[in-house]
Amino acid sequence: MAVSKLASAATSEKSCKILLGMRLLAFSATLSAAIVMGLNKQTKTFVVGKVGNTPINATFTAKFDHTPAFVFFVVANAMVSFHNLLMIALQIFGGKMEFTGSRLLSVAILDMLNVTLISAAANAAAFMAEVGKNGNKHARWEKICDRFATYCDHGAGALMAAFAGVILMLIISAASICRLVQSNKYCSTTAAPSVVP
Repeated sequence: MAVSKLASAATSEKSCKILLGMRLLAFSATLSAAIVMGLNKQTKTFVVGKVGNTPINATFTAKFDHTPAFVFFVVANAMVSFHNLLMIALQIFGGKMEFTGSRLLSVAILDMLNVTLISAAANAAAFMAEVGKNGNKHARWEKICDRFATYCDHGAGALMAAFAGVILMLIISAASICRLVQSNKYCSTTAAPSVVP
């Protein structure tokens, strides 16, 4: 009996460290995606016409906030980063705070909501990035990535970080659900173990 308790405690401690590492990676991915996209801006000057031999120049700026999908992307990644930061702080500084029952359920629900939020934002931004790269002949939307290459490259980097965050949040959400199921299994037979998110 004592050996099984010791083994379950060691497994629980190891899974807590793995989950903490996953949350740190997800926090880094989503925060970097939000920062890179939030600072994404490129200004270029183009010749738009000529009067005689004198060229007429116009300066154009491509910014993330010109597209609502990119604004949603930045806000969603920032919110998921904040959620992971809060969970990391609770795990590190929460001490012996017990996460059982409704607390464990709320963590699992918040993790699932964050997966949905970041997935929606990353997919919306990917759609707009595809339009920026290839345009849309039917809607007569011109592509811009041939003119604003740096802007598009930074956006692609932010998208890669966000999709890495989506995968990590999916794994974290699955782990939260597994912990909730295990907690309920233990509650039905014995006292609930102490579980930290």
